[in-house]
Amino acid sequence: MTTTSPTAVVSAARIPDDPGERAAFLRRLAESGEAEAQALYGQLLLDGNGVARDEATGFVWFNRAAAQGHLMALNMVGRCYDLGWGVAVDKVRAADCYRIAAERGLDWAMYNYATLLALGHGVAEDKAAALAWFEKAAKLGNAKAINFVGSFHEDGWVVARNLTKAARFYERAAEGGDFRGMFNHARMLGAKGRGEEALRWIERAGERATPAFVAKAAAFLDASPVPAFRARGRAAIERGAGRC
Repeated sequence: MTTTSPTAVVSAARIPDDPGERAAFLRRLAESGEAEAQALYGQLLLDGNGVARDEATGFVWFNRAAAQGHLMALNMVGRCYDLGWGVAVDKVRAADCYRIAAERGLDWAMYNYATLLALGHGVAEDKAAALAWFEKAAKLGNAKAINFVGSFHEDGWVVARNLTKAARFYERAAEGGDFRGMFNHARMLGAKGRGEEALRWIERAGERATPAFVAKAAAFLDASPVPAFRARGRAAIERGAGRC
């Protein structure tokens, strides 16, 4: 988990490489009151990395760090409410957490808040406001937000439909490491007849994508009007996924 303001204690300390030792080290710092350590330890608990997975306790640590003004921890409190990690789903509370952290400058919170605004989850649907937040996050280099700005231009949400602009945003998102951006960039390349280049991006997308996305993308490629995608798209994305 990346944060905007790691405490001097954690950033200066040598965090052990061994997962179990790392978890124990961060727990000691977290218990001493270090907000960054609390946020990091909460993430380890959420992931089950070096410690038994415990979403409920991870949620507690995120709250403790958030109470000290740790923006990524506040964003993660929102994620827990959003997805039901260690607490009952509450989209309204999730939106509040995202909004506060977004207003304080955290790009991931901007992205998450924009997503809820676009869907109307926990807040009234407002695609114009969603785009504004995606654009703010994109200016900070958030690749996932850049991809969504591309989607707005491709689908003509709020703005006039513009495939040229969409393609540029997808390319930026792909180069920034977002697997959805990679796949969307590949789609645009395939439509332009640049099948071989597109297949390379599809394979790279598979290396980062979730299993659910790989399955959905493979089905899309099987039915694609682009000959190269129908012939080799599924193999490309599944080959990439095999390297995860």
